[in-house]
Amino acid sequence: MVEVTGLFKTFDGQTDVLKDVNFSVKEGETVAILGPSGTGKSTLLRCLNYLCVPTAGTIRIKNTTITAPGTRAQIKELRTHTSMVFQSYNLFKNLTALDNVKEALIGVKKMTRRDAHERSLECLEKVGMLDRKDFYPSKMSGGQQQRVGIARAIAVDPDVLLLDEPTSSLDPELVGEVLFTIRQLAAEHTTMVLVTHEISFARQVADRVIFMDGGSVAAQGSPEEIIDRPTNERIAKFLSYVKGAGKAV
Repeated sequence: MVEVTGLFKTFDGQTDVLKDVNFSVKEGETVAILGPSGTGKSTLLRCLNYLCVPTAGTIRIKNTTITAPGTRAQIKELRTHTSMVFQSYNLFKNLTALDNVKEALIGVKKMTRRDAHERSLECLEKVGMLDRKDFYPSKMSGGQQQRVGIARAIAVDPDVLLLDEPTSSLDPELVGEVLFTIRQLAAEHTTMVLVTHEISFARQVADRVIFMDGGSVAAQGSPEEIIDRPTNERIAKFLSYVKGAGKAV
């Protein structure tokens, strides 16, 4: 489904954020990307849909392959295969939950308003937000807004769902409801690439874990291999630090 080969990203011609990143994601697989802050995790995710243009490397998603920097037509085609959930909710403040979801379907998928309405209701129900369909973002909690963001992302029926630390902007008591929604999607074998600092959640939901350090993939394997029984000293040190900071591992 997804194959990344020799991916590099350099900012200002001198700061190497991504260095020869290689990995793949199978259809129906959930892959969690872990690692310390500033190691390129979010940049990698944004490169997958060319919100951030790689300096070099090749990305294949389903039947679309693009080698950096790629053409405008290639980038447009690549983006038809993905949908992204951001750290911040990015909802339109002047639109209700329902209209926030419908907007993407009408604007991107060119659906009729009737079909977009029905599809939006289905997706809001899926994330437990149907009863808030007429609420504006200012009347919703952060967790509720993020669930609407997830509904908007899945409404366009992407081949791959990209989630960039979807709980990082939430108060601790609101994290659970968003993680529950993501767990449901994983159970339905939605293909997902998830950047997260929620180590225990990654262990529960991911089929495979990628650990990044210094802009490179330091290790990848099952949650048991990477989280429970790390043989890489750097990973063990990171997990020890996270545990020491009071987060569940």
